[in-house]
Amino acid sequence: QVQLVESGGGLVQAGGSLRLSCAASGRTFSNNAMGWFRQAPGKEREFVAAISWSGVSTYYAHSVKGRFTISRDNGKNTVYLQMNSLKPEDTAVYYCAAGALTTIPEQYDYWGQGTQVTVSS
Repeated sequence: QVQLVESGGGLVQAGGSLRLSCAASGRTFSNNAMGWFRQAPGKEREFVAAISWSGVSTYYAHSVKGRFTISRDNGKNTVYLQMNSLKPEDTAVYYCAAGALTTIPEQYDYWGQGTQVTVSS
């Protein structure tokens, strides 16, 4: 079992930055790939970024590539999402997830409760 708790969301102006954190509990954190997804009102949950268990491999959605950076610290059981040059269209609830290294949300086994990110224009 892995429990995930996100933090770091908030309100920021366009062009600003936020860093999301996802703290995991459970012995198997370092064995899992981790992903970040987001869901805006009225839209489906979409893939944002993913990182392999070792941290060597990372993947990004086209819409955030070059602006967002995913990283992890297995010693702290935490995964991060550094978000720079934020745009109003980045506004969503952001979720972290643990499971397979994939862009498909159904292939992740564990999910956090989400943290709201709002970008004002």
